[in-house]
Amino acid sequence: MSEVPKELKYTESHEWVRVEEDGTVTVGITDHAQEKLGDLVFVELPDEGDPLNVEDTCGVVESVKAASDLFSPIAGEVIENNASLTDEPELINKSPYGDGWLFKIKPAKDSGLEKLLTAEQYTETIAEEE
Repeated sequence: MSEVPKELKYTESHEWVRVEEDGTVTVGITDHAQEKLGDLVFVELPDEGDPLNVEDTCGVVESVKAASDLFSPIAGEVIENNASLTDEPELINKSPYGDGWLFKIKPAKDSGLEKLLTAEQYTETIAEEE
């Protein structure tokens, strides 16, 4: 069973969101998503300064099995991306909720954050996929 930390929010497209103390938002892909993809070999992330709307395609993760688009879970502006993933995409496999984070966003006023799934809702979503 995939790890689904209760303190995070989730999307049906398997991104996770953590609201930081300063109000910024860190985004990654879930343990479930990285398990399904397998060993990651390439990551393309949005650039700092990119404006994103909810569900915008904003990057790609590629594994030995498949490529999968990344979607923005909220609206806002990208303030940082995880440059370590360029050389070490496998960090996502090793630590999807830690060192394998993807990018950080400064949320827009109407970011859509409140529409994200809780851990319980996300767990139900992935159970239906099995």
